[in-house]
Amino acid sequence: MSDPSACMNRESNLVSYAARSTATKGRKHEQEVDDLRLPFQRDKDRIIHCKAFRRLDGKTQVFIAGSGDHFRTRLTHTLEVAQIGRDIARRMCLNEDLCEAIALAHDLGHPPFGHGGEEALNEIMQEAGLKFEHNEQSRRIVEKLEKSYPYYDGLNLTYEVLDGLIKHQSAFDQADMEFEVSAHLEAQVVNISDEIAYINHDIDDGLRSGILKISDFNDFELWKLAKERVFEKYGNDVTAEVFISRIVSHIISLMIEDFCSQTAKNVREYGIESIEDIMAEKNPIGQFSSDMAGKIREVRKFLYDRLYMGPEVTKFISEGQTMIRELFEYYMSVPEEIIDLVPEDKKERMILVKDYIAGMTDRFLQNEHGKLVGKKSKL
Repeated sequence: MSDPSACMNRESNLVSYAARSTATKGRKHEQEVDDLRLPFQRDKDRIIHCKAFRRLDGKTQVFIAGSGDHFRTRLTHTLEVAQIGRDIARRMCLNEDLCEAIALAHDLGHPPFGHGGEEALNEIMQEAGLKFEHNEQSRRIVEKLEKSYPYYDGLNLTYEVLDGLIKHQSAFDQADMEFEVSAHLEAQVVNISDEIAYINHDIDDGLRSGILKISDFNDFELWKLAKERVFEKYGNDVTAEVFISRIVSHIISLMIEDFCSQTAKNVREYGIESIEDIMAEKNPIGQFSSDMAGKIREVRKFLYDRLYMGPEVTKFISEGQTMIRELFEYYMSVPEEIIDLVPEDKKERMILVKDYIAGMTDRFLQNEHGKLVGKKSKL
């Protein structure tokens, strides 16, 4: 038999300002403590086994899911965020289980066709004075839409995981949002892990697709720093595939090292001693240095201009948005096809249709659109 005390002792090496399962604020629906799994570990397991998590494999990251065997999907992006988050948490003696749980759930609410799909749904919902934002949808999924337990809706996750979901921020996610209480440091780590993951895997996918060229990056400081490390370690006689792989790996390392260093410096300067101290600070304690932040911004702007907004990507995203709008209109005209008891209130019907479409994979959306709206997708 496993010793329950050994499970709890795993948190004895955490820093004083880390979140602790033993001090969790609990769950909305009380349940017995599991002696063999800490609360945040149970959250992680619940997320991995839910249906919304499995559907991430069929959702766009940058390139439409299924358009290439090696392009990232929303699922592989999520796994990379979780891996980076665990790495940072371990280096900084933070709570790895909490970081991983937030990372695994942070994109559950993303609709098909990525941020383009999110924009389309938001425009539709705004017509009725509502909105669509994928972080809020992620929380709605784990609090209401998943049906795994007999006595309540949702996954009944801990408040610390839910807080990390609603306060998820990056350059593309709630960038200007101000919260009354700041996120705990584990949530801040996931925010940065998301940025580290997407910048680097989008470089890799952009190069793999042929839309971007290695020469496009030669003037970027971050690329040059990584290139120096690669040549120092491996020489310059490597294939292009190996070179790109090693460059991306070293950029990830550079970003992680800088984040950990600057965050430790912030902890000392602000006199952080507890999780309450972290949450009381208006600005994030977990940050890149200003120098690294500048290097990242120039790469991110390039990716935005040349990849995300490039004609090769925007073409299929635009078609996906059209399918979402037309399918939404169809379901609103015949909601009984997806809803057993149709609400009389239009806003309530819109929310139900929104939930249904947001949960679709790219391919399911295409198939439903072709079958119900009668237009074959060109994708």
